[in-house]
Amino acid sequence: MIDINWDEFKFFKQYSEKKDDNFEVLLDFLKSYYSMTNIKEMYETMANDDIAQMMLNKRDICSVEDLEKHLFRNFNVAK
Repeated sequence: MIDINWDEFKFFKQYSEKKDDNFEVLLDFLKSYYSMTNIKEMYETMANDDIAQMMLNKRDICSVEDLEKHLFRNFNVAK
């Protein structure tokens, strides 16, 4: 299991596209820094980290399916 490197996240956040939501930045970070493309792997990584778990809970994301819905909803809104 991958542990999220929050120091690298902070650095990534400084130089990435400006977003108001740290959760969206975290998703971009996991995709970019760890080359994650598998939603299950992303969810499991976040579920095993205290800070990321709080972000999931805040959005009522309790499963891989919930994360998939969140990603799909945000992808469609961006269009």
